[in-house]
Amino acid sequence: MLFLLFIILLSGNVKIQSQNKLPMNLQKYDYYPIHFGMALGFNLMDFTIHHSGHFFYLDSIYSVENKPTIGLNINIVSNWNFWPNFSLRFLPGLNLGQRNLEYWVRKDTVMYTRVMKIESTYLDFPLLIAFKGSRLNNFRPYLIGGFSIKVDLAAQKRIREEERPKIRLKRFSYYYEIGFGCDYFFPYFKFATELKFAVGLNNVLVPDNTQYSKAIEFMNSKMLMLSFTFEGSDVKFITNFFNLLRGRR
Repeated sequence: MLFLLFIILLSGNVKIQSQNKLPMNLQKYDYYPIHFGMALGFNLMDFTIHHSGHFFYLDSIYSVENKPTIGLNINIVSNWNFWPNFSLRFLPGLNLGQRNLEYWVRKDTVMYTRVMKIESTYLDFPLLIAFKGSRLNNFRPYLIGGFSIKVDLAAQKRIREEERPKIRLKRFSYYYEIGFGCDYFFPYFKFATELKFAVGLNNVLVPDNTQYSKAIEFMNSKMLMLSFTFEGSDVKFITNFFNLLRGRR
């Protein structure tokens, strides 16, 4: 239902019948080809786990499930309006988060749960295309999609002895991303809320000789991201944004 509403808004057939229209903010905003800004938000990291053919023959591992947790996103926004209603967006940044793998393990005749905490610190390099609808006063919906490369800085982190056994993840992972958002035009900047879903394309599991990795044949990452974006019309916006955060006197 929500997706259908966005399609209707993007089609340009929605008309606002009002005698008192709001004043249009940043009327020349889309005439500037390049925009810069910052994006802050939250993520929910997850795995899709496919059990291996050896799973039913393992003598101690009975099940494995993922328990996602909430993390943080910080990105720099570079936006190029290359065609009416279309823009190319490059958003390098950081994704911080954790996923907990919950194993049901049998030792002798006792069943217990072992939780592996898999931390990830991703360098994120998404390249996306946004299709923007027509402005409705100071509101505009858009769809977004593309691909990203993520580099996990925590993948090669040394595993402490008390954490063993613990599986490792590959350093590089590749994703396709789809989502939608809304732009809100204010007198001096553009604010946006965006919901995006990223699905990993490659197997991120590094196999070892333990039953914990033998139970899994293929494991790809996925991530749900909610972002809040602040954009200006020139490169000075980034400097002004940092000065505001630091409370420059």
